[in-house]
Amino acid sequence: MTYLEPTMDAGRAFATSGRTGPVAMLNLLRFRAVADYSATPQLTPARPITGAAAFDRYIEHTLPFLRASVGSIRFLGRGGGWLIGPADERWDLAMMIEQASVESFLAFASNAAYLAGIGHRTAAIEDSRLLPLTEIARTAG
Repeated sequence: MTYLEPTMDAGRAFATSGRTGPVAMLNLLRFRAVADYSATPQLTPARPITGAAAFDRYIEHTLPFLRASVGSIRFLGRGGGWLIGPADERWDLAMMIEQASVESFLAFASNAAYLAGIGHRTAAIEDSRLLPLTEIARTAG
């Protein structure tokens, strides 16, 4: 089973979670060998490209909207196999996005101009995971 988009239940739970303050979004991404633009033919490049190249197009399109929502990419790194985890599972890219709040993330994710380019993400990704994280306050000690 693959995961490309949040379910309605997961989206509702996130939106009503009561999280306050900054939220980090841990993304694990596995790319297609060849990007699949069948869902968004208007974005199809002149020649076939890899999923990784399609994701690069997604990032290029997305960064202005992410920055406008006071969000940022905190980490972007190549993946591979697990050191601890299933031997047959791999992730090509790990990405950590930070947003000021759940509300700013939801505003970013529902921006029509941003959504106009999300087809690059869909074309790029074979499978993904997205885990919202909230920092734990540490006490002196």
